[in-house]
Amino acid sequence: MHRPYLAAALVVTAALLTGCASGDDWSTPRTGLSAVGELGAGFLGPEKSPAPESTVTPGPGSWSEVRPSPGTRVVLLTAGGDRPTKALVKAVNAWAEEEDVDLRTVAASGAADLLPAVTRALDLRPDLVVSAGNDLIDPLAAVTPSHLSQEFLIVGAELAEPTGNVTAVDWPGASFRGEGLGMSSTYDPASFTDARCAAAVRAGAAAVLTGNTGIVVWLNEP
Repeated sequence: MHRPYLAAALVVTAALLTGCASGDDWSTPRTGLSAVGELGAGFLGPEKSPAPESTVTPGPGSWSEVRPSPGTRVVLLTAGGDRPTKALVKAVNAWAEEEDVDLRTVAASGAADLLPAVTRALDLRPDLVVSAGNDLIDPLAAVTPSHLSQEFLIVGAELAEPTGNVTAVDWPGASFRGEGLGMSSTYDPASFTDARCAAAVRAGAAAVLTGNTGIVVWLNEP
């Protein structure tokens, strides 16, 4: 092969290899969260800028036009094998696939691994950490105030005193706040339906993507 053709072939091969690897490489600096689309008028209600730790009750579907930018880096942090947690994990995976999210999963192997699992998720430096599983609430309450530059989304539970980087989505039947703390509604595993979990993931993501963080998104309708 003549040298010009050989050089060209090597350049093309290198480009192809780089392109294949880029989708799996999180070592490059993250670009941060950005939204495609806007919230509907019924999401925030009259309060255009909700106060920290406040609760908003969006109208059904008012989040449906908001999507993450393709390639957004998300870590699904999960613990527990109960049916509600499995339903939430299923919903997060479906959302990530539909929206071209670059998703990685960190699963705690047991009670002793809860805090280490949170650390492993943080070490990946994603754009967003999505938490599924009540067992993670107490560890997240301890860790999140020290990582204010990292956005967290908790689905199906909440922190009692969240910092501005922690957003939660709850509904009647889902509002666990940690061991020994009361709930704003009676816990009901049956409320974790596929439709409810899917809506919660999308509504919560829409809130975070549009900068409405540190709040609780309360869903009355799936």
